[in-house]
Amino acid sequence: MTASVDRASIGLRSERGPILGALMLATGLIAIDATILATAVPSIVRDLGSYQQFPWLFSVYLLAQAVSVPIYSRFADTVGRKPIILLGIVLFLLGSLLCGFAWSMPALIVFRIIQGIGAGAVAPMAMTIVGDIYTVAERAKVQGYVASVWAISSVVGPALGGIFAQLDAWRWIFWINIPLCLIAGWMLLRNYKEQKQTQRHSIDYGGAVLLTIGLTAVILGMLEGGNAWAWLSVQSALCFGIGVIALVAFGVVERRVAEPIVDLRLAARRLILTTTLVSLGIGALMLGVTSFAPAYLEGSTGIAPLLSGLAVAALTLGWPLAAANAGRLYLRMGFRRTTLIGMSITTVAAIALAAVAAWPNPFVIAGIAFVLGFGLGWSAAPTLIAAQASVGWGERGAVTGMNAFARSAGSAVGVAVFGAISNAVIAQGAGPDDPGTIIHASVWVFVAVAVTAVLTLIAAAFMPKDRVEEHSGEPAP
Repeated sequence: MTASVDRASIGLRSERGPILGALMLATGLIAIDATILATAVPSIVRDLGSYQQFPWLFSVYLLAQAVSVPIYSRFADTVGRKPIILLGIVLFLLGSLLCGFAWSMPALIVFRIIQGIGAGAVAPMAMTIVGDIYTVAERAKVQGYVASVWAISSVVGPALGGIFAQLDAWRWIFWINIPLCLIAGWMLLRNYKEQKQTQRHSIDYGGAVLLTIGLTAVILGMLEGGNAWAWLSVQSALCFGIGVIALVAFGVVERRVAEPIVDLRLAARRLILTTTLVSLGIGALMLGVTSFAPAYLEGSTGIAPLLSGLAVAALTLGWPLAAANAGRLYLRMGFRRTTLIGMSITTVAAIALAAVAAWPNPFVIAGIAFVLGFGLGWSAAPTLIAAQASVGWGERGAVTGMNAFARSAGSAVGVAVFGAISNAVIAQGAGPDDPGTIIHASVWVFVAVAVTAVLTLIAAAFMPKDRVEEHSGEPAP
């Protein structure tokens, strides 16, 4: 009897190993893209123009990712995870190819939307599949493997971005994704034999449209206010008015439909609500630093893109190092305590970043970024796994989707808010070519990052007390 159980266990491990490898590679697509673009922003601006528009490269990508995540999550609970993640890889490949051929900043922004729609499927489906095939205790170890992807990407991404920027070949930043997409898709097709639970779901298209309109209008108002038009203008009032009305209507619709695109009823559970709020803050913090720190260092000190990229890489290196060990902590201390430790570290680092921003130094920024990323690594994994472990297979896609949506929406809105602050300061200064103006704008951006960290720490403090043994989520059959 024992021998048969052992053989079954070994067989299960041998079947899941190649699947995990494919998911790690698919995650690598998103991980590299999260770090490779920021270091090349100055080069892209020199070729395509419009420094004030560069936050759109991040915002539209994250917005497309945010609004598509809940839709993919619902489809995943209906048709299964495999078709959705493969669709995401194909769209991400197409978007990367088109971005490489972009002839203007507006064209590049549009093609980033396609990339974002693809990423909206890849990232949450990879997390959902891991939740399906591994137990809570096993995920503590698996998280270390997945974190290694971010560790490698945190070095490879900025380094490649800096090299391509210095060689005046920034288009290869996007084309480098193509072979990764092909390999990841082939590995999933070959190895992942999904045993889905057949469930029929209705898709809330009305909610998806209202959510897209609402977030787009709000982000448009934030990024273009004080730039394309005055803050106190008809255009600003129209953007924010449409955004608020659409988001309020979205909330009303979500309470009435049978299967909402973002199930606000899940937010009635304290654990889901608090982990979602923490993910919202994590998204804003991550992109707030990685999107603005390279331009800050290059514009204020004139260092090469490769060096500014390595400074930012310290953040994305600290994250996976912490995430790889987060499992040991939350298995022993619980999800809440682990998250509180992580967010406390993040908050201290964010305040330090705001305090030293007036004196730009790439080595100091790299050290602070590493600590900040380390704190985020101890926060992101426990909140996601706690949410996943509290539900069964039928809700795991929706819960994972809500968590991923919150992080993407937080990133999109965060970049928009930080970009609005930066543009407002630059507009009152000597322009984006003046180092003093860049420093002044960056100081205020990093102050906003510190405030975001404090608010996220408060949200983590309201997580319910727990023991990992209380969560009984099991893999799918």
